[in-house]
Amino acid sequence: MCGIIGYIGSHDAAPILLKGLKHLDYRGYDSAGMAVLGNGIIIKKDMGKIEEIEKKLNFENMSGEIGIAHTRWATHGKVTQLNAHPHISNNKKISVVHNGIVENFYELKDFLMRNGFTFYSQTDTEIIPNLIEFEMREAKSFEEACKSALKKIEGNYAVLVIYEPEEKIIAARKGSPLLLGISDHGIFAASDIPAFLEHTKKVVYLYDNDFIVITKNGFKAYNLVSMNEVKRPIDTIEWDMEKARKGNFDHFMLKEIMEQVETIQRAASQYDEMILFVTDAMKNAGGIFFVACGSSYHACLSASYVMSKVCKLHVNVVLASEFPNYEHFLTDKTLVIAVSQSGETIDVLDAVKVAKEKNCKIISIVNVMGSSLTRCSDKFLLLNSGPEICVLSTKTYTSQIALLDLITYALNGNIENGKRKLKYLMNVTYNLTSATTRGKLKKLAEDLKNKEHLFCIGRGQQYATALEAALKIKEVSYIHAEAFAGGELKHGTIALIENGTPCIVFVSEENEKNIISNAIELKSRGAYIIGVSPKNNEVFDFWIKVPEANSENPIVQIIPIQILAYQLALLRGYDPDKPRNLAKSVTVK
Repeated sequence: MCGIIGYIGSHDAAPILLKGLKHLDYRGYDSAGMAVLGNGIIIKKDMGKIEEIEKKLNFENMSGEIGIAHTRWATHGKVTQLNAHPHISNNKKISVVHNGIVENFYELKDFLMRNGFTFYSQTDTEIIPNLIEFEMREAKSFEEACKSALKKIEGNYAVLVIYEPEEKIIAARKGSPLLLGISDHGIFAASDIPAFLEHTKKVVYLYDNDFIVITKNGFKAYNLVSMNEVKRPIDTIEWDMEKARKGNFDHFMLKEIMEQVETIQRAASQYDEMILFVTDAMKNAGGIFFVACGSSYHACLSASYVMSKVCKLHVNVVLASEFPNYEHFLTDKTLVIAVSQSGETIDVLDAVKVAKEKNCKIISIVNVMGSSLTRCSDKFLLLNSGPEICVLSTKTYTSQIALLDLITYALNGNIENGKRKLKYLMNVTYNLTSATTRGKLKKLAEDLKNKEHLFCIGRGQQYATALEAALKIKEVSYIHAEAFAGGELKHGTIALIENGTPCIVFVSEENEKNIISNAIELKSRGAYIIGVSPKNNEVFDFWIKVPEANSENPIVQIIPIQILAYQLALLRGYDPDKPRNLAKSVTVK
């Protein structure tokens, strides 16, 4: 969940690392720091946002052409200056940045303390440089000591290590994202592509147990288990740096909401052969599981309703963290479709590992080419949304809906009809993100900004939309928002409704009669009813007009709520790009 970046080359490292950190701060932003190898190892770090720390510490004054840097999302240890990365060994010669969790932290710390090591932070990361120092005391070289130390660490990790006086960076990964960028002036190692995208589009994707030795002249890759040298090719990506910048927008969240005019179309612009490969696999499978987390799970749940109704196809939708509980149903005939924005979500990757152990076929839907999920799947489909920087999923969620909808049309033999309908959404999305619509939703946000509780209800696909709507509102505005299937209100939830309680009701032609009845039940208890519907109704206190779009309703109905959530965050004084306690890619359990 943290962001790491390293650079070695012919330019000063500090300015490059600082820019890289700013491009990675969506991965963690409670503290940040940098270590540069010049005249010894110089470390500057503190808690807070990168811009605040830079003003205080002036990173760019650090001199040297080799360095590592880190932006933190706390796991072990509170948010303090001492707990910020990088961490350094007792002899001040070895420095490390780390993403992941050292699961045998207490055991290793006790071992090192019994061997005379002192610890200054509460983090598990401080184990790593001291363990490398211990190995070097045993007459091992820097590289051999790193290999020995990493073999002793249990859990997933991505690490970068520097050692004075050697001019190299050691990079290693196991379960956490890490890749290389190859530029004309140096080599990068980072958690994600935006960290170095303004310098190069040449990327080296790393695999689990890769151990990389990077020098100014190039890199060598080894497998940490076999110790054999391995080859990792250099690929070229198509991402545009401008897509990873805010441009004229105040926040990435609004920029990415607005980009949905294009990204929905890009998600639907798939080769027919790939879509038909997926549908053939689904038709021939002896059981299908959709596996995902968060917003991706809601997209899968939404698709399952339509596949059941339109295609008469049963799909099991399971939260990735719960998927191991279903392993007894898995066979070599089972198809697992894993859906993830980043392709690095640890729960999804662990679920796929369980499925592979049972010889299931794995197809993934993902936004990031070369991610861990693409490389452990038999086949994958790309969302083609471009970089999504805001922690909240907006454009990738609707892209997932669009792609799953296209698969549904293809299952029913109507792939071209599906593409036409999704193309029609371009104009609809443009209207839903217009300044007029945003202005209307800002007025609603002003009415809701001081509310403590909010409820969302729907039926069928609109229940999945209600789940996503509640998630968007609570994760960015911190208003307690919950979602329920309309029919469940009478089974307890209606007891929470008081005079003025906001309730967002998602209405489609299919569910109109029953869900309006549920809205009337809520209003009779004093609820303030916000209708998201093709037509107005007397039960609505506030009406958000959306067109009837049938299986694409989840797209047109969630976009206004994304905007509402954004407006609520601003009015309540929060940064919508960096909600508290959250990070973009959940790479720890």
